[in-house]
Amino acid sequence: MGRYVARRLLQMIPVFIGTTLLIFLMVNVLPGDPVRALWGDKPPDPTQVAQIRHDRGLDLPLWQQYLHYMWGLLQGDFGKTIAGNRPVLDEITRAFPVSVRLAAMAWTFELVVGITLGVIAGIRRGKVIDTAVTLFTLVVISVPIFVIGLTLQLYFGNNLGWITPTVQDSTNFGQLMVPALVLGMVGLAYVARLTRTSIAENRSADYIRTATAKGLPRKRIITVHLLRNSLIPVVTYLGTDIGSLMAGAVITEGIFNVTGVGNLLFDALARREGAVIVGIVTVLVLVYLLASLLVDLLYAVLDPRIRYA
Repeated sequence: MGRYVARRLLQMIPVFIGTTLLIFLMVNVLPGDPVRALWGDKPPDPTQVAQIRHDRGLDLPLWQQYLHYMWGLLQGDFGKTIAGNRPVLDEITRAFPVSVRLAAMAWTFELVVGITLGVIAGIRRGKVIDTAVTLFTLVVISVPIFVIGLTLQLYFGNNLGWITPTVQDSTNFGQLMVPALVLGMVGLAYVARLTRTSIAENRSADYIRTATAKGLPRKRIITVHLLRNSLIPVVTYLGTDIGSLMAGAVITEGIFNVTGVGNLLFDALARREGAVIVGIVTVLVLVYLLASLLVDLLYAVLDPRIRYA
């Protein structure tokens, strides 16, 4: 197991370098000049523009800019914003905990409700509850996430007054409940459908028939034997969805005015703050890689037949 983990960590290095290089190149080919944008509608001073570009290293060849960025990254320096000259790491540190709370709540919602609905539908395959869960998940997947968010905001916030239409305090778990519900809705539907399909397939497996023939309690058969062996595809999805929830929070955070990473990324794209965009993506890449490693290690826990050399 130790050698496997070490090998996976080494494999993460080229993946990390490749993804950061790709996003760095994409950001630097975006149209517009963020330095000239500091002057707004006024004509910029060419001398000051050249000085700022020199101070930020933007006058260097692209490959040198990337090497300087990676060298700073190794020292914990994500660069500075063009507007305001603030450390990018401070901006990410301010927004990241909010997105972590929001993503954790959405992920928990997916895990608990999605698996529960999937197990019920899989066990009662072909019954009314199975049809209802299938239709519900199909509708959720079909409707765009911003439509669900705006509908809940307008109906429960503006019409009924049950919730605040926009989040006033991003540290308040109660105010983050509805945004987390919206953020995790599509993931819940996929988790429910994956669980339902896996449960329905494994119900006819030999080990389930053997456990039933031995006279084991139905609850033990479902929770210990059936559910445990059916969770491998679900764990794969949930593991990769951790990063997706944080990266995909742009729309949800924009609708409910949550000051998290998604909101910060949207503002950075609008201002063309390359250092902020690359910094956020770098953190999300690390989250994806670590989540992928954790998922692989959980396979051995769920299925004892899986062993890592």
